[in-house]
Amino acid sequence: MLELHYYPSNASLAPHMLLEELGVPYALRLVDRTQGAHKSPEYLKLNPNGLIPVLVDGDLVLYESAAICLHLVDTHPGAGFAPALGTAQRAHFYKWMSWLTNTLQAALIIYYYPERWADTPDAEAQVKAHAEQRTGELLDLLDAEFARHSGEWLLGDHISAADFFALMLCRWTRGFARPARSLPHLGPFIERMFARPAVRRAFEQEALPQPWA
Repeated sequence: MLELHYYPSNASLAPHMLLEELGVPYALRLVDRTQGAHKSPEYLKLNPNGLIPVLVDGDLVLYESAAICLHLVDTHPGAGFAPALGTAQRAHFYKWMSWLTNTLQAALIIYYYPERWADTPDAEAQVKAHAEQRTGELLDLLDAEFARHSGEWLLGDHISAADFFALMLCRWTRGFARPARSLPHLGPFIERMFARPAVRRAFEQEALPQPWA
């Protein structure tokens, strides 16, 4: 059985939602970061970076949320959460998955962990402010993509794993002065995602408080 090592609202949320959508048997394994479990010797054997999530699939131990999502769509091709291999849509799928994790998520990590880039409280505040501004610019780009194609999902008319990743990151902006939910196209997208029973189940299983976004 698949095992997802997670912590509520962490980067494990995207693969968690995807697992619920796939409807395959899996087990959730809580990594209690409040107790330093993500830095424990046992967990570091799974992910030497000490980051969440990890997926265990038989003998395969996989970390990095985007990689886990890509593995899940590749091992469950019939579910249709990625376009067909070799197509232009598949290339765009890779592009958006890479952009979400390498660009938008990277900016959000700076916002939530400014101490990694600053030595004083004042410098941390400045780093955080710049990260929020940069995130806002990236949300505008994401919003513009929905406006461009007028589809319900990031790739257009068909939902993909990229939508679950985008929802996770949009949720991380819920405390911003200008959160993702306030944008004209991302707001309805977020509502569509929360209308999906599998998404709601994942949020309920992680006991995430309302409002969710």
